[in-house]
Amino acid sequence: MNDIVPFQLDIQEDQLADLKLRLAMTRLPDRETPDDWSQGIPLAFMQKVKAYWEQDYQWSERQTLLNQFPGYKTKIEDINFHFLHIPSKHTEAKPLLMTHGWPGSIVEFQKVIGPLTDPTAHGGRAADAFHVVCPTLPGFGFSDQPSVPGWNIEKIAAAWDTLMTRLGYHRYLAQGGDWGSIVTTAIGVQNLGHCQGIHITMPIAAPDPDTMDDLSSLEQESLTAAQFYQNHDSGYSKQQSTRPQTLGYGLADSPMGQAAWILEKYYQWMDCQGDPLNIVSMDELLDNVMFYWLPNAGASSARIYWESFGSNTLSALPVEIPSAISIFPKEIFKTSERWARKRFLQLKYFNQLSVGGHFAALEQPELFVKELRAAFALMTV
Repeated sequence: MNDIVPFQLDIQEDQLADLKLRLAMTRLPDRETPDDWSQGIPLAFMQKVKAYWEQDYQWSERQTLLNQFPGYKTKIEDINFHFLHIPSKHTEAKPLLMTHGWPGSIVEFQKVIGPLTDPTAHGGRAADAFHVVCPTLPGFGFSDQPSVPGWNIEKIAAAWDTLMTRLGYHRYLAQGGDWGSIVTTAIGVQNLGHCQGIHITMPIAAPDPDTMDDLSSLEQESLTAAQFYQNHDSGYSKQQSTRPQTLGYGLADSPMGQAAWILEKYYQWMDCQGDPLNIVSMDELLDNVMFYWLPNAGASSARIYWESFGSNTLSALPVEIPSAISIFPKEIFKTSERWARKRFLQLKYFNQLSVGGHFAALEQPELFVKELRAAFALMTV
């Protein structure tokens, strides 16, 4: 029942042949009318994606790269969860749970796993070492797709606590971005006694009404960004939180549709000066898309919105365990330290960065690692 079974990616050739056929048969839409991204991802960008995916992208090489980290599966309730578990060689390392979000995956942690688990080989000290655990959310990647409702944020947070204790980590730290931030915050809210501290990059904390007549520049920026998101950037969220199944038919049938649905958010949420390829490679972008396409996870990953919107964990309930927040400038939702302290009652660390965006570990791995080292140095495990 509590077995932990080794798991490696091993995609069959017929799946890859099917992908190539679907790419070759893609019917593209006509070109957008403005010369920018305001109507969505431009035709020229997606033509570049299609050409590279068909002609140059080598899944066998990418699969080998992704399999360098030990992978496993274990069943919690009715879901077989896929996760990476990379113990550090340093015996005093701190156990660290890291959670991705949408439209991300465990792929985005590849650049930081080495520095976190083996800091002495990457400019750090043995005291900076972590045993890293990276689970895949239910319905995402190579975790099972739920067959019944109920896998909301609170249930995922409890499952992650079960995973960590099953691995023998009865005291651990937790980190997350996007939905990973919200799951990590929920772990703090639940406070089951095992998690000793959290670090997040997308804090959900309501503006303090008492500060509205004296807003800082970060607070004003936060309100402006929230309004932009509401007006121009939240259509995907409304669809996924209300009718994820309807959306899923297009995502399941068209690799280009799945890629466009994901990659438009990389443009919008990365600190990339108008082109995701300024900050990451096409291979890295497609590795992440493949974690949605290969397991047919377009609809099932979207359901986290349907399951979780309306939860008090998203915005209201206090976090009483030690907490840390790093604010990257292109993050979707930001908060100030004084607003954060209203919800995160033991805020040990707060820092505002000058570069980076929503996919911080992928975009700015060195900065991301420095933030985790600084934040968790203030917490005891």
